[in-house]
Amino acid sequence: MRGARYSRAFCFVIAMIATVASCSVTTAAESDQVVATVGNHKITEKDVDAKIKTQLANEESRIYDLKVSAIKSMADQYVVEQAAKKENLTPDAYLKKHLPERKVTETDAKLFYDQHKEIQARYPKYDQIKGRLVEALQAQNDEQNRQTLLDQLRKDHPVTVMLAAPRVAVKSAGHPEIGGKEAPVTIVEFSDFQCPYCGRAEPTLKQVREKYGDKVRLIYMDFPLGIHDHAIDAASAGRCAGEQDKFWQFHDAMFADQSKLKPDDLKADAKKLGLDTAKFNDCLDKGKYKSAIEGDMAQGRELGVDGTPAFFINGRPMTGAQPLEKFETTIDEELQSSQKQASAK
Repeated sequence: MRGARYSRAFCFVIAMIATVASCSVTTAAESDQVVATVGNHKITEKDVDAKIKTQLANEESRIYDLKVSAIKSMADQYVVEQAAKKENLTPDAYLKKHLPERKVTETDAKLFYDQHKEIQARYPKYDQIKGRLVEALQAQNDEQNRQTLLDQLRKDHPVTVMLAAPRVAVKSAGHPEIGGKEAPVTIVEFSDFQCPYCGRAEPTLKQVREKYGDKVRLIYMDFPLGIHDHAIDAASAGRCAGEQDKFWQFHDAMFADQSKLKPDDLKADAKKLGLDTAKFNDCLDKGKYKSAIEGDMAQGRELGVDGTPAFFINGRPMTGAQPLEKFETTIDEELQSSQKQASAK
């Protein structure tokens, strides 16, 4: 438990913030409206929206996240006020009374430092990071205590968010999938086997599958980026392996070593995995799935995907190598929604 707490605390020191993607929807009337002219040439709202589609998509999800954050903040304020009234205290006095005051020591920080090689690699000398580490761990500790108290208070005042999350329909039929066939939560991933951030997301996706089991289904779609020399080769190889029911084994092999994605490397992997190499090599050399891969890419662009990895959790967009907690928040919301729908029937 101590190590888990510290792992999350490290996010206060070194964090990577991924952009959230979404898709906006405009009505036909809005799309056809002329918003500008250049001589006799007309520019419609549809033209403008197409030009800034990704920005609009990001903005829609950003606004949704802001609203949900505001709702939760208002709910937290309310439950604290109600609890404080019962004890004839101000909210600040109530929090001071009920929040434990545990100070993070340099011993705690040193233990955390010793347990995380990634920090040691960046800061070879403990004294380089000691002050910031103590501060970060203290902030995380205080926040965890606050959240524990709020969770207790919310039991008497459950929070139900009724805002509709932005969603899009992803056409994923026929693509490789793993997990529960009837899973209430489907994660569609647009990915690139040569993308380092996609590789970074793999351990998190494995944690998601381990935690939720058959409640989650993962579907893989191709979005090889032009900046990666062998991304299309790798995407083709995955499809060719899929012909022999070895997509996920090949998927794992490619992500295990993203430096070996040249055609000869891919053919060597096929041999190691026991595929029919003659069939696999012919499929790869002929670029059998080139048009299918381009179809995935076209759909991805239509959905506002402009980078990888990009996820759609029951149609809700999420972009980047996000931490497990980000996936958990959305998946838990979707599971709760599914349960409510089932109870209402």
